[in-house]
Amino acid sequence: MTRYEQLRAELPTAPKTWLVTGVAGFIGSNLLETLLKLEQRVVGLDNFATGHQRNLDEVQSLVTPEQWARFKFIKGDIRNLEDCQQACAGVDYVLHEAALGSVPRSINDPITTNSANIDGFLNMLVAARDAQVKSFTYAASSSTYGDHPGLPKVEDIIGKPLSPYAVTKYVNELYADVFARCYGFTTIGLRYFNVFGKRQDPDGAYAAVIPKWTAAMIKGDDVFINGDGETSRDFCFIENTVQANLLAATATDEAARNQVYNVAVSGRTTLNTLLEEIRGALASNGVTYEKSAIYRDFRAGDVRHSQADISKAERLLGYVPGYDIRSGVSAAMSWYVKTLLAI
Repeated sequence: MTRYEQLRAELPTAPKTWLVTGVAGFIGSNLLETLLKLEQRVVGLDNFATGHQRNLDEVQSLVTPEQWARFKFIKGDIRNLEDCQQACAGVDYVLHEAALGSVPRSINDPITTNSANIDGFLNMLVAARDAQVKSFTYAASSSTYGDHPGLPKVEDIIGKPLSPYAVTKYVNELYADVFARCYGFTTIGLRYFNVFGKRQDPDGAYAAVIPKWTAAMIKGDDVFINGDGETSRDFCFIENTVQANLLAATATDEAARNQVYNVAVSGRTTLNTLLEEIRGALASNGVTYEKSAIYRDFRAGDVRHSQADISKAERLLGYVPGYDIRSGVSAAMSWYVKTLLAI
């Protein structure tokens, strides 16, 4: 039995109270769904800047009325310290997902990205510290590796940031480390590598590649690839990310706490290969897409290749990713086909 399997068996016997910020977003709503199904109490905080009520509605449809009754939603903003304090009151574990993602968004509007990702992050740290929560687990980012060319990416070797977004996520790590040192406060950062899965928004200028391409292919629209298609990423299915969050938050080994971990599968998939994986998964769900991709210029701020070394998370957290790119895309595709064809 893996540590995660053991944890899933133990949690329902001793329910705790969890705060999920960004609860109406992609990752936040998946954390909410899992925690409620494990009979936990959940407080959710969101201002709907990038999250959606429909995500909360879907989670409600997937859990029992008794489980949903254990969820308390607060409409608020992490840039408001009072909202953060209200959300943290009486909480055991914080899973801080609220942020403004997207490299292009940060290049176009660095001030708003800084406000949400640094000011908001500091507010959450202060509120969680003062509420004496057991641990503060936060969404870090693989963008922190910046221009360092080495592969796979190892947690203690980073380069210079390539975007304002990357700067904000690195500052998060610095603040979290300082709070651990100055206040004895437990923080764990999870450097996400290209997370994908159900409820990831395919709309908007800053949509991630998998939902954006999937939506386009279902609708029969063109698919655009930035660069030559040989850019590679370590795509990580949402269930792996949920696992890492729960393992990190509940880690009891002192060596595992106050650390930063890569969350991925230690794989490399080019955009060209990804396109064919999505095409095949759609075909298995009755959707045929025969168009070729349209190639255009590389995007500013993007790194060429990314791959994670996940041995630290495996060793200290007991993290064992259950999905690779193929099984993850296959699992996600039925949700996209069902959801997007219904629109």
